[in-house]
Amino acid sequence: MKSSIKIVAGNASRPLAEAIAAYLEKPLAVCSVRRFADMEIFVELQENVRGEDVYIVQSTSFPANDHLMELLIMIDAARRSSARRITAVIPYFGYARQDRRTSGRTPISAKLVANLITEAGADRVMTLDLHAGQIQGFFDIPTDNLFAAPVMVRDIKERMDPADMMVVSPDVGGVVRARALAKRIDAPLAIVDKRRDRPGESEVMNIIGEVEGRSCILVDDIVDSGGTLVNAAEALLAKGAKDVSAYITHGVLSGGAVSRIASSKLKELVITDSIQPTAAVKLARNIRVVTIAPLLGEAIGRTADESSVSSLFA
Repeated sequence: MKSSIKIVAGNASRPLAEAIAAYLEKPLAVCSVRRFADMEIFVELQENVRGEDVYIVQSTSFPANDHLMELLIMIDAARRSSARRITAVIPYFGYARQDRRTSGRTPISAKLVANLITEAGADRVMTLDLHAGQIQGFFDIPTDNLFAAPVMVRDIKERMDPADMMVVSPDVGGVVRARALAKRIDAPLAIVDKRRDRPGESEVMNIIGEVEGRSCILVDDIVDSGGTLVNAAEALLAKGAKDVSAYITHGVLSGGAVSRIASSKLKELVITDSIQPTAAVKLARNIRVVTIAPLLGEAIGRTADESSVSSLFA
């Protein structure tokens, strides 16, 4: 059945889509995505997809609204071209942090985006390390939430001494994610207890766990402003940690985040290419990108063959 796969790249994730296609030994489908003079998006699939299994690879990263609209139009184009099944492969699912109402008269934007993708014509969604697992339930179509943990575990084992590793959750909310990775590498767990006074800023309050003499690995799903990571690294080093690295799935890195991390005491920040790295990220002295193309490629191949995807993470 793999012969019927068509991989279509959106502008947000073209290098990643090319790597996925190479892993599957398939050429990228020829698709034109351009804009009219008033910046309206126009999509044209330039090869036959009738009866095919179409996978549209597009992160809804910055600029999130443009990339989301592009994804919706690409789904509509595939549906109107009689694709047999359309899977939206969204390595980074934007708006995921708006997964609940935090105060009165506010939206649940993640649910709205799920509705838009479904109504556009997607038959399935594949994403990576959702900010909140319950977002899977926002979709009324099958949704596969993949995990970057196997990629990160492999990298950690190749580069670090397991004898003195300590996995650290940068906040209480990320404990489940950090514990899962700590279990995979057989390392103890510590927690940073922090208080956030306003969006984009955080204050480290306390370290729960004995980190003295340890190589600490901060684990999270998203790094945006970088403030939490920088503050956590300083607090861990103040408590006697030998060094501090961070493994984060989605490198949003908005505003001055890259320079903030480059000038910090972090030994290294490792992110995936779920979001296409900027030139500044590529030049930063202590930021490294690992690819998730083989992971997504394997998941796509298994989905096309109707075989198990969850066994990838067993």
